[in-house]
Amino acid sequence: MQAPPLSRSSIVLRLALIALVLLVIVLAFGYVGGWLTPHRLTAQRLVDQLQANAGVFPGYRRNHAKGVCVMGYFDSNGQAQTYSVAQVFAPGRTPVVGRFAVPGGSPYVPDSSVPIRSMALRFTQANGQQWRTGMNSMPVFPVATPQAFYELLQAQQPDPSTGKPNPAKLGAFFAAHPETAAFGAWIKTAKPSASYATDSYWSLNAFELVDASGQKHAVRWRMVPEARDAAIGGSDANYLDADLAQRLAQGPQRWHLLITLANPGDPTNDATQSWPADRREIDAGTLVLTGTEAQESGACRDINYDPTVLPHGIEISDDPLLPARSAAYATSYLRRTSEEAHLPGTAATKPETK
Repeated sequence: MQAPPLSRSSIVLRLALIALVLLVIVLAFGYVGGWLTPHRLTAQRLVDQLQANAGVFPGYRRNHAKGVCVMGYFDSNGQAQTYSVAQVFAPGRTPVVGRFAVPGGSPYVPDSSVPIRSMALRFTQANGQQWRTGMNSMPVFPVATPQAFYELLQAQQPDPSTGKPNPAKLGAFFAAHPETAAFGAWIKTAKPSASYATDSYWSLNAFELVDASGQKHAVRWRMVPEARDAAIGGSDANYLDADLAQRLAQGPQRWHLLITLANPGDPTNDATQSWPADRREIDAGTLVLTGTEAQESGACRDINYDPTVLPHGIEISDDPLLPARSAAYATSYLRRTSEEAHLPGTAATKPETK
């Protein structure tokens, strides 16, 4: 039987409901994009500041632009299975595609320009789930919040008259942010290493491992190298890639994945604070890197090393830097893909932006 025609008031009511739904969607997009709250920090503003500091290099990452792809596997010993059901911690091998890099938005900086290196990894489990992690060769982060990081970037923006950051602005920032003290103490004695292979790399942010009973365990992790022949970097601007290629030609390079378990009360939302040295550690297995490729055409080129891409059994903590990192990486990735579409030649001629 045919339904009776809708009354005029019913039609108006339906149209009003549709309009309300559309308005909610528009407002949601407006809030996320920062259009309705112009002073709120957004991923777009953060990435814009990275570009203001370093310039724009189409097709490259907005930070850690200079790097190299690596391949290998993670050989789990099963020791972390008690704390996480993630398949990567079961005994056996998980393939890895990674990337070493130095900080900064320019792909042409000398390797000796900063004492920090980064290691980014993507573990691909047999069930298809991925674990992506971005680590740095420093034990703490300078600041604890996305807003403070943005303000640090603003303070670091080069003065047009000198091409360098204004010392007064940097001094004012550090004076207003005492949480930077631990990083400041570390950076005073840090030296540019001669090899990616001799550095340790820290997760900095806290995460949670979830065991078979659903219990969560707050953790941080780091990669500790087996290579110990550390030295100060050489004079060549690109010595890190050459050193890594030479080492891999002689054999695989290895790091141990050390997972640190928090005690109750240890901060999980503040990457500026180290946990006490007596916290329990688990050697979860060995990262084995076997080869390297240029980032312009290597397997790491199109990977967004978003640290919130996690398999079942690993979750993010309450650290506010993690969702901010994820949003900024996504923004940069979209910009990179747009730039590649307009670059001469194929997209494979340029590396990825983070």
